[in-house]
Amino acid sequence: MLSAKHGPFDSPEEVAGPSGGCAMTTYIMLANWTDRGAQTAKDSPNRVDTARKMLKEMGGDFAQLFLTMGKYDFVAVYEAPDDAVAARFSVQLGMLGYVRTQTLKAFPEPAYREIMRSLA
Repeated sequence: MLSAKHGPFDSPEEVAGPSGGCAMTTYIMLANWTDRGAQTAKDSPNRVDTARKMLKEMGGDFAQLFLTMGKYDFVAVYEAPDDAVAARFSVQLGMLGYVRTQTLKAFPEPAYREIMRSLA
């Protein structure tokens, strides 16, 4: 079933959330501190709290946050109602000046399996 809100690969479990409402889409955010963010790293837990609140006010929710070693300083897994909210969240974080982000839309395993089954 294809609707304006959901794609053809959404299973009933993905469309209906735990309370019968719409499930949210999962996003993975890869983030690096800017020079300003690195210089004020000790304040970053407060900024994470601010980001959580910002996302919550947009209708989303953080699932996990990781401090990482390597190419990215942080990886966050979060849910948002739609791509527009995820994009707005990323832009607003960037406007604060402490991080640069890349956001990936994540397809859950049932959607992945359906996509693979649909291949010719």
